[in-house]
Amino acid sequence: MTRPRGGAAIAVAVLVAVTGCRAEQTEGASGPAKGGTGGAALAAVDSLTVKGRAPKTGYSRERFGTAWADTDSNSCDTRDDILKRDLKKVRFTGGSCRVSYGLLDPDPYSGKDVTYRRGRSQVDIDHVVALSDAWQKGAKYWDPSKRIALANDPLNLIAVDASTNRGKGDGDAATWLPPDKSYRCAYVAAQVAVKKKYGLWVTAAERSAMRKVLAGCPGQKLPTGGNPTKAPERFRAR
Repeated sequence: MTRPRGGAAIAVAVLVAVTGCRAEQTEGASGPAKGGTGGAALAAVDSLTVKGRAPKTGYSRERFGTAWADTDSNSCDTRDDILKRDLKKVRFTGGSCRVSYGLLDPDPYSGKDVTYRRGRSQVDIDHVVALSDAWQKGAKYWDPSKRIALANDPLNLIAVDASTNRGKGDGDAATWLPPDKSYRCAYVAAQVAVKKKYGLWVTAAERSAMRKVLAGCPGQKLPTGGNPTKAPERFRAR
């Protein structure tokens, strides 16, 4: 029997659905709407535009702004916001922003418990929709403020085991899924939500993979909320 997820999640407490997949979480760091108001994730897949993957030419992390910018203006950087949201037994250094310790109990991608210690962390903050993948599926043509917003949106961020995450690279649902199969419904639903929110397209293989996963949990809700799709004007990207 799979034990329930702890704090690590795309949004709020995870419930075990009768299908064996977890009901998607819907409350992120910025207080998105509760109650699964986004509708069924499976139905939302068909609303996504299908196109081929564009070249990666011109991509760099800097195209999405400085890493972990405080776009929600709460005086904490985005990385610490997500650590506070997703870890248990959190401790801070010098106030209530800089997370110095916490437990990922369990990691949503692998199912194992991981300890976070600042400076020697085994925890990554993953972009559920990888920034390189986004670049190749529409973000290349956006205004920089929209790219900055995507890179710092709690809807697209989750604390995960670093070693597991490194195997993902910039893969989409057709090329990479969490090793812990019980989390795949929630993971794919989150990707659908992010791509729908930002108007990113999917490849035919990616849409097929999304449908295949979500067909096993047709009641999976589409997570909602997160930050606005335009970052404040004070932030800049190349």
